[in-house]
Parts: sequence; structure tokens; C-alpha cells
Amino acid sequence: MDFIYIRSFIEVARCHSFTKAAENLGYVQSSVTTHIQKLEQEYGVVLFERFGRSMRLTSAGEQLRDTFEQILALYESSKHLISRPAKGHLDIGTIESLFSYFLPPVFHRYRQVYPEINLQVHPITETQILQLIKAGEIDLGVVLDQPIQEEDIEAIKLREEELVLVASPGHRLQQAVQICAADLNGQSYIATEHTCTYRNAFEKLLGKHGVACDVHHEFGSLEAIKQCVSYGLGIGLLPRIAVVRELAEGRLVRLPFSHPDITFYTQIVIHRKKWRDPAIRHMIELLREAAGRGGEGEGEISAAL
Repeated sequence: MDFIYIRSFIEVARCHSFTKAAENLGYVQSSVTTHIQKLEQEYGVVLFERFGRSMRLTSAGEQLRDTFEQILALYESSKHLISRPAKGHLDIGTIESLFSYFLPPVFHRYRQVYPEINLQVHPITETQILQLIKAGEIDLGVVLDQPIQEEDIEAIKLREEELVLVASPGHRLQQAVQICAADLNGQSYIATEHTCTYRNAFEKLLGKHGVACDVHHEFGSLEAIKQCVSYGLGIGLLPRIAVVRELAEGRLVRLPFSHPDITFYTQIVIHRKKWRDPAIRHMIELLREAAGRGGEGEGEISAAL
């Protein structure tokens, strides 16, 4: 049974006229007549009697009107329930740098619209995020990687995320106009964990140019890496969003190094078959907006730290 038939029935019962009901609903009269006939065939009863120019419900029609009004009320209530701020949880996989320096303002804005949704954020590796997305165990991921191409995963590029090579103030390469991979030969390198995508790309680049860079320390914590670099224990490759404050305060300096092989993007990853309910769609929209603000968003993060 189509809701259109029920709406036509309710309107004819209210107006006592096929013609008036058709005008109110925006149909031609023949369509409303067909709707009523379909209902009468479905129930095997006559629903309206004609008295001159007026229509009146039969006893069977009177019984159905109450039921149909309840059905429509429940239907409208269900639409309101689904469209309003929902309850439940949203599972997001991400990496430490984005969790710490990009996502907090996004989560703050999200909570203003969906206060009853519990954000479950899992700081894990990009590989783990993709695995969990494929298995349907998390709703979406926010990763920092080179362009992702996976059959079951849609990757939405948010922005190119600048990676910077940092050192302690006074480092011998600080005043260079531009340094190349060969200039890093023999440097001590304070590394992120071995599963880090940009660390792997950096070491692959150095290896391609025959550069030996000694990994004396390896940390899963960006704060630990920044502290070691600031004390002159080595150089570090980190997302610029993670070192904005230290560069501004002069506790770290940026070395003039860049290479197309270490071009990375912040991306949303989501299963292609994932149903994007309003809560998920809003999160994606906020992430796009935050990425588009660029430096403004970083200012918000720095102020919050």
C-alpha cells in the first residue's frame, strides 16, 4: 500500500470532495479517484458514498480514517526521529598528529550539533585504519598518506599536509638556501614509529640517494620527538601542524628541505558501501571545512594547546 493513497483518502475525507482534495494535493482529480479505488480494492469495501455534490465516509471508511491518521502520524514521527540529532556513537580511526593538532576543533563543532553522539576515536596506524574500514569495524578514518587507492575504500582528499624537516636553533644547515638529500648524510634522525607513512617515504628517498641517516631515537610520541630535536639530539620530519607553536617560539627551526616524493595528503577514508547517515555526513562536512580554513584552523588548535 502506498502512502500516497492514504494521504488522498485523508484529504477526501476532510474536504468531502475529490475535486477539492486533488487541488490541495496538487494532483489531477482522476489520480485521486484512482487512489481511492485502489484502497477499496485492497480492503474489499466501499469507503465513500456520494450525496449530491458531497462525499461522505461509509462506516468502513470511518474505521479506516482513524487507523490511517495514526499510520501517518507514526510515519511523520519516524522521519523526525531520524533527522534530528541522533544518539549512539561514531567510530573514527586516525593517527596521533591529526588527533592532536587537526581534529579537536572539528570535534568541538560536531558536539554542538550532535551532543548525544559519543565519538570513539582510535589513534592507530594507517594500515590498521584501512583494515578496520574494510571490516566495517569503524565508521570512517582520517589519515595522512599519499593518495590512497583501494577497491573497497573511497578516499576523500582534504588538503595537502605540509611536512617539515626541523632541527634545534643554530643547526649548521639552518642558513642554507635549499638542501638536498645528500646534505643529510650522517645526520642523526629522531624518527617516528616504523609504521609511520611519511617516515617510510623519507627513508626510501634517502636510500634512493645513498644517504645514511642514523636513527638514534624512535618514538611514537610527537611531543617526545620535538623535545629531543629541540635539545639538539637530531633532526625530525613532522607535519607542520604539529610544530606551529615551536617554530613560532623559536624552540625549533625549519630546514629548507622539500621533495615531491614526500608529498602527503590528509584524507577521509570510508567504505564505499557505508551508509552515510546525517551524523556521518555532518562529520565529513566539518572535516572539509576545517581543511579549507588551513592556517585559521591551525590557529584555533594552537590557541587550545
